Amino acid sequence: MSKTETDKGQDQEELGAAGSQLSTAPREEPLTGVPAFGVIGWIRWFWRQLTSMRVALLLLLLLSLGAIPGSLIPQSGADINKVADFQQAHKTLAPIYDKLGLFHVYSSVWFSAIYILLFISLIGCIVPRAWQFIGQLRGRPPGAPKRLTRLPAYTTWRTTAEPEEVRAAALKLLKRRRFRAHAEGDAVTAEKGYLRELGNLVFHIALIVLLVSFAWGQMYKSDGTKLMVEGDGFSNALPMYDDMKSGSLFRSDDLVPFSFDLKKFTGTYESSGPNRGTPRTFQATIDYSVGAYGKRKTTTIKVNEPLHIGDSKVYLVSHGYAPVVTVRDGKGKVVYQDAVPLLPLDGNVTSNGVVKVMDGYKDPRGKSEQLGFQAFFVPTFDPKSGTMMSQFPALLNPLLAVNAYHGDLGVDAGIPQSVYQLDTSHMKAFKDGKGQLLKKLLKPGDTMSLPNGAGSITFEKDVKQWAGFEIVQEPGSIWALTGALAAIFGLAASLFIQRRRVWVRAVRGADGVTVVEVAGLGRSESAKLPEELGDLAGILYDQAPGAPDPDDAPATSPDPHVVPAEGAEK
Repeated sequence: MSKTETDKGQDQEELGAAGSQLSTAPREEPLTGVPAFGVIGWIRWFWRQLTSMRVALLLLLLLSLGAIPGSLIPQSGADINKVADFQQAHKTLAPIYDKLGLFHVYSSVWFSAIYILLFISLIGCIVPRAWQFIGQLRGRPPGAPKRLTRLPAYTTWRTTAEPEEVRAAALKLLKRRRFRAHAEGDAVTAEKGYLRELGNLVFHIALIVLLVSFAWGQMYKSDGTKLMVEGDGFSNALPMYDDMKSGSLFRSDDLVPFSFDLKKFTGTYESSGPNRGTPRTFQATIDYSVGAYGKRKTTTIKVNEPLHIGDSKVYLVSHGYAPVVTVRDGKGKVVYQDAVPLLPLDGNVTSNGVVKVMDGYKDPRGKSEQLGFQAFFVPTFDPKSGTMMSQFPALLNPLLAVNAYHGDLGVDAGIPQSVYQLDTSHMKAFKDGKGQLLKKLLKPGDTMSLPNGAGSITFEKDVKQWAGFEIVQEPGSIWALTGALAAIFGLAASLFIQRRRVWVRAVRGADGVTVVEVAGLGRSESAKLPEELGDLAGILYDQAPGAPDPDDAPATSPDPHVVPAEGAEK
């Protein structure tokens, strides 16, 4: 063994309790250790490895890597249509991804296993550290070691003041500097920086809170969408949603009971300049009530300003137009009249959709039939543009283009179909006098007559607007936010607060003059500890000035910038 290693071993032995760990971190044990024979020995060995910091960091890394496929590969819980498109486009990769659970990463067996092991590992780390920290808070800092010169920061001087006076002054000074200090024997013992360990514990506890909140939110969440035309109402029940995604443990009874009516949508846009057409106002005015008999209230939902009702948030996510159309049969009887929501195709709200007349219509021969109209709408039509594309998102010059079909819409076959698409496979197009597809551009108030007295379709002067809402219920979001903030503050405390111990010894020398020794020990080597110790020693020196050395040399004050003592561990 080298001389340096021997000195370090002697230093640690001489420091004793004073040189013990300045943290509650458990001592790492090598993974190569062979456990004792028997089931209990193996269980104990496995538990020690699982709760070690090395394994916890490895699990955290694996969890981060495991979340990457969930961000890059379409997930069935988020958009099943994208998953179907991916499987159609990648015939070779799709079966492999499916077997590995990459289309549902966050509910897969392997991701859940990593998640649960990390959860257990954190708890196994925190519980013993918490008890150890509580014990340290209830106890006192350890007494001064025999040889203070072995500590990383050290200074000394002689003074004519009595040892009791020096210790009393040191005790008062350290307490004023918010050290936990007490006199023990011929020295004053002090410690500071306990918030560092508290920050460590808060950080790890916050990680557990985040894990629990994330799991809770994923299992009990719901995320649905609803398109509403002005005047429509909505009640928070599953049949009212256009689309709904939910967690594995979600039940319909978990929905927060509320309802609301869309009174008016307001959208204004920049009329000139480089930002022409960009929204200035984008908001929906609604009346809502909570519970079955709640009082009606009026509020406004804006982009990024959702309505909060319990654990639910109602977001405004989209907007469009719903022209009011009236369809009559050959006898002038109204068989359909409603606002038809059309889906935007561009930023200027050029829109398309369909009108389906499923019941009540009879052709000129009295035979029941169904009608379908393809509709193309522009809120601002400019004849000079030469295209059927809107030139501005507001209703300045609305125009509706329609063509008509008759026959079987296919809605009675029991096969789901989109309300925004028209299946013409079992329908015939109405023809004009030239044998071409019947189509016409309609201004508000215009009517297109169907040939041979088959009826008509009228574009009414009333053009309503619709708003798309996303109703999200995330029961663990507040806890997740709390855990994230606590983790940030805990990590900051553990990084920027230094835990350190200071000892001040004052004893009478052989010549009757008091010898003062000031030493410090930090959790890690830092320039701040010598600086702080020098500051404390300088203040204490002013209260207990130096005495002449035995050779009558003038007394000097301790160096305010204390450096590691000779022989101290570096």
